[in-house]
Amino acid sequence: YWATEMHVDGFRFDLATILGREHEGFDERHGFLVACRQDPVLAKTKLIAEPWDCGPGGYQVGGFPPGWAEWNDQFRDTVRAFWKGDDGQLADFASRLTGSGDLFNQRGRRPFSSVNFVTAHDGFTLKDLVSYNHKHNEDNDEDNRDGSDNNLSWNHGVEGPSDDPEIVGLRYRQMRNFFATLLFAQGTPMIVAGDEFGRTQHGNNNAYCQDSEIGWVNWDICQNSQGLLAFVRKLIRLRQRFPMLRRGRFLVGAYNEELGVKDVTWLAPNAEEMSVEQWEDANNRCMGMLLDGRAQATGILRAGSDATLLIVINAHHDLVNFTLPEVPQGIFWNRLVDTNNPTARPERFDFGDEYATTGRSLLLLELIKEEE
Repeated sequence: YWATEMHVDGFRFDLATILGREHEGFDERHGFLVACRQDPVLAKTKLIAEPWDCGPGGYQVGGFPPGWAEWNDQFRDTVRAFWKGDDGQLADFASRLTGSGDLFNQRGRRPFSSVNFVTAHDGFTLKDLVSYNHKHNEDNDEDNRDGSDNNLSWNHGVEGPSDDPEIVGLRYRQMRNFFATLLFAQGTPMIVAGDEFGRTQHGNNNAYCQDSEIGWVNWDICQNSQGLLAFVRKLIRLRQRFPMLRRGRFLVGAYNEELGVKDVTWLAPNAEEMSVEQWEDANNRCMGMLLDGRAQATGILRAGSDATLLIVINAHHDLVNFTLPEVPQGIFWNRLVDTNNPTARPERFDFGDEYATTGRSLLLLELIKEEE
């Protein structure tokens, strides 16, 4: 009824592990899950699971059958910890950027299976994530006991609102980092309404019980929030422009002998491929992600589908000079995004140039090719 008469195009199932629970535990071949995929109507809809419940064996991220998508809380936690500056996050962060193949690249599943998110209806809003170290749920009348204590948040020096221009600027840059990470990662991005312009719940991370200004979406937004909204729109346009950012197959980093390329290459700031030691360095917070358009598994389908892109991530507190690599068939790099300079126009950078990558920032560059 909801799909055919009401034209709902998909369903998200809360605590969905219970839908596949047998006496002996969760079973991806449970009759309900199989029926949804075999039904001629429901098989054409989007089926999204919150892949956990509170029962034994309830955590099932990656365990649902092909055709289902799942909320990926490991993306949320890793991305939060990485941009917060926690040690030893780089390798796991790379896995999240590539669609969490360690969780989903099995049984013929596709990158869309990973529903990537930084915030959800439960927990801090994005602005509160960068403005509070602790939850502030006093208005919920539960003595601040409700809501999660594990928020992986950082207030950047002041708990709550601040008039310090440096703190405000860093908070908005971090929000841009979160959005850029979310929209440039493989998988299905999920955005909470209001985060695109910095909605706040004033530190309340469990506002389900609030029919008040705490939970309402206020569209009377300040100039900084208008700038964030424009930046998010730009990121969405770029995701649509470059199919490389939303591939139908997982990035695995394997060398294609026929094409002579890797689908993804991880680069150190000197433009050399990352070493094992660099991956294992708990203090390493900077790398480049080279997505070679020649490795597109489906070939050139439309304009932009074979684009080669470079994403540079720097979660260090300080500037890192990143050497821009030379790539076959290319003549220079065109910078499209710098989260430290959100209104910057595209700019040319030559191979071998050192890009002064601001601390806690992200870049996106497109390779301009010879034939162009």
